[in-house]
Amino acid sequence: MASGRKLLSVDFEVFGKVQGVFFRKHTQKTANELGVVGWVRNTQTKTVKGTMQGPPDKVEKLKIWLRTKGSPSSKITKCDFKNERELSSSSYSSFDITK
Repeated sequence: MASGRKLLSVDFEVFGKVQGVFFRKHTQKTANELGVVGWVRNTQTKTVKGTMQGPPDKVEKLKIWLRTKGSPSSKITKCDFKNERELSSSSYSSFDITK
């Protein structure tokens, strides 16, 4: 990510039927298409958590996707966003699926 532009960082947690439905893979694909970096992982409590960083308009598009669409077989019941903050440069160089 280029520095000098305003960037946002947001942590997220998605609830519902989001494990076993390729949610992380689709999140990574969507983030890459938008040019957003960060990470996503499954939790032991059957949610999906992650961090996204990028230009505010792209982060907003990924937030909407996480809240309303997800992977084709997912059933999202809730999506929480927290720790939203401005950055001068990104902490990540790609969007990764982590364990």
